[in-house]
Amino acid sequence: MRNALLIFLVLIASLSFAQKAVTITGRVTNEKSEALSNVNVKVLNTDYSTSTNSDGSYTFTFIPPANALKVSFTLTGFIRQQADLKIDNQSQLIKNIILLADVTQLKSVTINSGQSRYGNMQSIDDGLIKNIPSVSGNFESVLKTLPGVSSNNELSSQYSVRGGNFDENLIYINDIEIFRPLLVRNGQQEGLSFINPELVSKASFSAGGFEARYGEKLSSVLDVRYSRPDSTQLIASAGMLGLSASAKIPLKNAYFLMGFRTKTNQSILKSQPVKGSYQPQFYDFQLLSSVDINNKFNIAGFGDFNLSHFTLIPESRETTFGTINQQYRLRVDYQGQEKDRYESLATAITLTYKPTQNLWFKLISSAFNNHEQETFDIEGSYIFDEVSLDVEGFENVRINRGIGVNYEYARNRLKTSIYSSEIKLFHQAEKYFMESGLRFQYDKFKDRLNEYELIDSAGYILPNTKGDLPVGDAVNAENTVQTNRITAYIQNTFPLTTGLTFSAGLRSNYNTFTKEFLISPRFSAVYRPVDKDIVYRFSAGSYNQPPYYRELRNFNGDLNHQAKSQRSIHLLAGTDYIIKKGGAGLRFTTEMYYKKLNNLTPYTIENLRIRYYADQQSKGYAAGADFSVSKEFVPGLESSFRLSLMKTAEDIEGDSYQVKDANGAVTTINPGYLKRPTDQRVNFSAFFQDKLFNSPSYKVHLTLLYGSALPANAPGENRFIQYFKIPAYKRADIGFSKDFLEGGTRKKLKALSRNFSSVIAYAEVFNLLNIHNTVSYLWIKDVSNNHFAIPNYLTSRQLNIKIIAKIKN
Repeated sequence: MRNALLIFLVLIASLSFAQKAVTITGRVTNEKSEALSNVNVKVLNTDYSTSTNSDGSYTFTFIPPANALKVSFTLTGFIRQQADLKIDNQSQLIKNIILLADVTQLKSVTINSGQSRYGNMQSIDDGLIKNIPSVSGNFESVLKTLPGVSSNNELSSQYSVRGGNFDENLIYINDIEIFRPLLVRNGQQEGLSFINPELVSKASFSAGGFEARYGEKLSSVLDVRYSRPDSTQLIASAGMLGLSASAKIPLKNAYFLMGFRTKTNQSILKSQPVKGSYQPQFYDFQLLSSVDINNKFNIAGFGDFNLSHFTLIPESRETTFGTINQQYRLRVDYQGQEKDRYESLATAITLTYKPTQNLWFKLISSAFNNHEQETFDIEGSYIFDEVSLDVEGFENVRINRGIGVNYEYARNRLKTSIYSSEIKLFHQAEKYFMESGLRFQYDKFKDRLNEYELIDSAGYILPNTKGDLPVGDAVNAENTVQTNRITAYIQNTFPLTTGLTFSAGLRSNYNTFTKEFLISPRFSAVYRPVDKDIVYRFSAGSYNQPPYYRELRNFNGDLNHQAKSQRSIHLLAGTDYIIKKGGAGLRFTTEMYYKKLNNLTPYTIENLRIRYYADQQSKGYAAGADFSVSKEFVPGLESSFRLSLMKTAEDIEGDSYQVKDANGAVTTINPGYLKRPTDQRVNFSAFFQDKLFNSPSYKVHLTLLYGSALPANAPGENRFIQYFKIPAYKRADIGFSKDFLEGGTRKKLKALSRNFSSVIAYAEVFNLLNIHNTVSYLWIKDVSNNHFAIPNYLTSRQLNIKIIAKIKN
C-alpha cells in the first residue's frame, strides 16, 4: 500500500511546475454603503468560493486557471453581480462590490434572521466537505470535527451531541425534516446518508440552544440548503469506494439539481474481525427542481430514493485480546448468512408566495416511506482459550475456557410512513424579523419482530438438568402505532441597543399518543461591542421530544402506552473572538452549557442499535464546555482544532435494591446517578490543511479524532454494575490532493482542459496509525460463569484513491 501511494504521488508530482497564487480581497455593501455579510463570492468554473464576514469583507487565495476570471457575488434578496478580473502577473487584487436590492426576486427564498456567527448556528465551510478524508464518504463526517459532537464509528453517519443519542438530532434540507431508518444495527449495514455533499450550497449546525423555528428534539439541529447554482455544473466522481455524478442547471426562471451516488465499501469491510463474503450495495438518487411561476409565486419539488443492500456470508473469526500477562483467544467458525435491505422514498413540494418584498409565505408538504428488512440465520461454533506466547512467538493454550455455540436468528420487518404539511410566514421589517409556522404530521409504524439469540457458552460441559434450551433476547411481537402531531411556533429577532440583538420564540406541540400539550419558550441574546471583533452569546430554552416509535418499544417488543415526552432545559453562554480581522484571522470560540433532563427513557447502545428500557423513567443532566480554534494557516485552507469536555448522568426511578449481610440484616441501596451510555468525558479533533512541494496545487488534509472511554454493561447485568467500558477511540486519517488543471498545469494537459474545468485526484490513507478501535463487544461466559467481553474492532489501515472531475459547460 505504501508503494502504491508513493507511485501515485510521484505521478502527480511529475505534472507540476512552479505556479503563482493570487489573493483577491474586497468588501461588499448595499446601495446605502452598509456591509453585507454571508455574501457568496465564487470564481466561476472553479471550486474557489468564500463568504463575506460581518463587516462585508472577504479574502481568498488560489491559483488562477486563466489570466481572465469571472467572479460572482450572490445574496438572497439582491441582484447577482459578476466582476471580470484580469490577473496580468499580479499577486493581489482588490475588488469592492455594491449589491442592489432585487424587488422582484423570488427564487429559492432562504431565510436569514441575522444569525450565523451572531447566533447559535455554526456555519460549515463547504470546502471541508470534499477535502476531509472519510471512510463513509457521508456529509456527516464534517460534523464529527465540530465542538460538542462525538462519534466512535467511522463507518456510520450517526453522531452524538453533548450527551444525547442518535435519535435526538434534527436534520433539515430546505426546511424539510428528514427521517432516517431505525433498524440499522452497525456501520457495515449503513449505506449512504440522506445528504448529498455535491448538492449542498450552505449548511449550519447547532449543538444546543437552537431557535423555536426548529422542531422537537433534545440535542442538535443540522440545517442544509440546496440552492440555485451560479452557473451550470456537471460533476463526476470515481474511486475505490464508489461513484457519483451530479448536475446543477440554472435557467432564467428555474433551476434543477440532480445527484446520483453509489457506494460499495467491500474493501473496507474485508478488514473486519469476521472474515467472509461481504456484499454491500448502496444507492441514492436525488432531484430538486424550482420554477418561478411569476414574480410572486415559486414552486419547488424534491425527491429522493435511497436503497441499501447488505449481504454477509461469514466464514470465521479469530480475536486475541487481554493484557501482556493474561491473553485470551476466541476462534469461531460460522454457518449461515445475513441479508438486510433498507429502502427510503421521500418526496416534497414547496410553494412560496411573496406578495410584497417584506412578506412571504411557504407551504411545505412532504411524504416519507421507509421499508426495512433484517434477515439473518447464523451459527457460530467457537473455542475460547487462555493463551501464552512462547519464546518463538507461538501461542500456547494454557486453559480452555469454553467450547460453545452462538446462534442468532431474525426475521424483522418495519414499515414507516410519515406525512406532513406545514405553512410558514415570514415578515422582514427595518428593525425586526418575525416568523411563524403551523405544522400537521401523521406517522404510522408497522413493526413485525421475530428474533432470538442462543449462547451456549459452556458447550454442555456442565449437564443441562432443566430440559429446555436457554434462549436469550427472544422477541416475537407485532405492533402498529399511528400518531397525529400538531406543532406551532412564533419567533422574533430584533436589536435592543447598538450591538445587542435579541431573539425570542415560543413553540408548542401536541400528539395523540401521549396526549400532551407542551409549550417550549426559547430565547437568545447576542452582544458585540462597538469596534471590537468579539461576540458574546447567551441562550436558554425548553426542548421536548415526544416519542416516535423506538422509544416506545421495550426489549421484549411490548409497547409502553403510558410513555411521555422527554424534556430538557438548555442554558448556554459563549464567546467568539477573532484576533485579527480578515480571512486569515485566528478565531477562538468557547461555549459552556448545562442541560437539565427530565422524563428520560433509559437506553443502551450496542454498536449503532439503541434499545430503550421503555417501561423505565429517569432524570439527569449534561454539563460541559467546548473550545475551538480555527485559522487559515495557509491562505485558502482553513484548519481547526477543538476540545470538548462533558459529563452526563441519570438517576433511574425505582432502581433501588436490597442486600443481606452475613447476619441476615437487609440493607436498601439506591445507586443514585449513573453514567449515561454517551458519557464521553473528553473529545478532541483536529482538521489540518497545508500545501506541499512549494506548490499551492498540492494539498494535504489531516484529520485527528480522540474520544475517551464509554461505559458498557454485560447483557442481563443491572445498569449500576458498570464494570466494563469501551476503550478510547483514537484515529488519524490523511489525504493528498492535486488539481491537474490548476494554474499553469493546464498548458501541459490540453486534452483534459478542453473538456474539463477541474480534475482533482485524491489519495487517502484511512486509520493511518492502524489503531484497533473497539465499537462493541461479543459477550460470552466460561464454564465458571464468568462474563468475558470479546472486542468487535472497527476498520484497519486502508488506502483509497478517487478522482473528482468538473465537466466544462
